[in-house]
Amino acid sequence: MIRVLIADDQALVRGALAALLQLEDDIDVVAQCADGRDVVDAIIANDVDVALLDVDMPHTNGIDATAQIRDARVRCRVLMVTTFGRPGYVRKALDAGAHGFVVKDTPPDELAGAIRKLHCGLRYIDPELAQEACLHPGPQLTSREEDICRLVLRGHDAKEIAAQLYLSHGTVRNHISAIIAKTGASNRFAAARIARDLGWLLD
Repeated sequence: MIRVLIADDQALVRGALAALLQLEDDIDVVAQCADGRDVVDAIIANDVDVALLDVDMPHTNGIDATAQIRDARVRCRVLMVTTFGRPGYVRKALDAGAHGFVVKDTPPDELAGAIRKLHCGLRYIDPELAQEACLHPGPQLTSREEDICRLVLRGHDAKEIAAQLYLSHGTVRNHISAIIAKTGASNRFAAARIARDLGWLLD
């Protein structure tokens, strides 16, 4: 049996995934988590083979949880299962140590097949996501630029951003210029939206 953990902050999604996977003869859902910060302990306690992690979870998102699994050196492979198939998310997840990436509307038989491939030591990335990740490589922003994008999306201007991040106004303007250049946008608002939509920053 392949021992599986499901981590998703939406109870309905967790329950639906668990119910579907329990129909498979060789898959057993042995643990569920509503938060990424509980994942490593649950993997160790339940001897999990494959962990299905949502990207967007409170406190500890799925990509950070994946890095924690990698750093803990546990014998568990990670399949990201997310609503948003943003190419930047794929790159971030793989860099953190994930072994696969699918979206939540993946057919049940394909999802089960992905779990089996990971359990056998292979990788699986949704073909359309893999193509998009190649066409839109990333992430291409520094951590400081990501912080600035998030504040731009919240409606803050350069002076407010400078105050919040303890930077000079000129430094913030330089960062914004770099973000605009990397995204090919016409202004900071468009640049921040492009970065978000490509998955270059986690919400």
